[in-house]
Amino acid sequence: MDANPCEKESAMGNATAGLVQSPLLPIIHNHLHALHHGRMEMFRGQLVPCVEVPERVDHVLAELRQRGWGAAVQLPDAFDDALLAQVHAPPYLDFLRGAWAEWLALDPANAALDVLPSYWPAPGMRRDVLPGSFAARLGMYCFDSGSPLTAGTWAAAREGAACAWTAAQRVAGGERAAFALTRPPGHHAGADFFGGYCFLNNAAVAAQALRNAGAARVAVLDVDYHHGNGTQAIFYARDDVYVASLHADPRTDYPYYLGHAEERGEGAGLGCNHNLPLPRGTGFAAWRAALADALQGIRAYGAEALVVSLGMDTFEGDPISGFTLQSADYLHVGADLARAGLPTVFVFEGGYAVAEVGVNTVNVLEGFAQQAGC
Repeated sequence: MDANPCEKESAMGNATAGLVQSPLLPIIHNHLHALHHGRMEMFRGQLVPCVEVPERVDHVLAELRQRGWGAAVQLPDAFDDALLAQVHAPPYLDFLRGAWAEWLALDPANAALDVLPSYWPAPGMRRDVLPGSFAARLGMYCFDSGSPLTAGTWAAAREGAACAWTAAQRVAGGERAAFALTRPPGHHAGADFFGGYCFLNNAAVAAQALRNAGAARVAVLDVDYHHGNGTQAIFYARDDVYVASLHADPRTDYPYYLGHAEERGEGAGLGCNHNLPLPRGTGFAAWRAALADALQGIRAYGAEALVVSLGMDTFEGDPISGFTLQSADYLHVGADLARAGLPTVFVFEGGYAVAEVGVNTVNVLEGFAQQAGC
């Protein structure tokens, strides 16, 4: 018997056999995403306009319609919050649901402001006693000062989780792939913390939904420029979900404190985490080689379904990133992902408000659909 089930080759058959294929991949759109619209974030000692804005999704939606994908766009199905508690800690969910009301209870004038933390527990301070102070609890549940919480954050984030769940249901029901087009993004959110513009971990919701639907082993592949620290943390000790990520080296780039190559999982999950950090300036050839490495690990693990955290901030023109992929490269990315041969849920992550985010995202979907024969 193998000591580590995460490192052995699977004897599974063709994971795509019998799939019902549609002309276009279903696009599950979060029509509530604009309810979350932060005004300001803290950056190098200054409050600056938020980078994570509604236009990100709007660019993608416009490009989908321009290129004939409009008929594939649909709203999410009704969603049971019980799935969220399989991914996130219930006290954290309670905090997010009620945070805006608590913020207003401090001072009605706070309605004109976003919620940003001011205090954090340092190593050695206690985290097992929940403070009564809203500001103190905010610091326990948030790891940066760049992720404003607003009046509409909970509604938008919850609907995003519903999109991820619905996309997983479409794939579990026989679709070759589906795309959750949503914001705020999710891969920086852990079981009990938010940050990096992320509040609920949509990729983790999709992976758990696929597990619940019967997939014995699911892989999450994160291709965002920034490491998905939240996704790694959620699944780090589990052997039923394999997490692979190619991202900027955390020694130079956010989120800084996680994402190194030697982080391989722990306990039952040892060997089920695969980080491929890359230096700033990485071009498509080296990035694609890392993608091939990640996909080989997923094949060896024996995944029956794939969730792709589709961050588009690897683009050369992204305002907060440092790789140099060009728009045409994303057609090849989609084709490479399709060659993995797995039922696939795409979940929109980063990729900031340059118009090309729409072109690049749809290029991935078209490259995938053409290769998969959808």
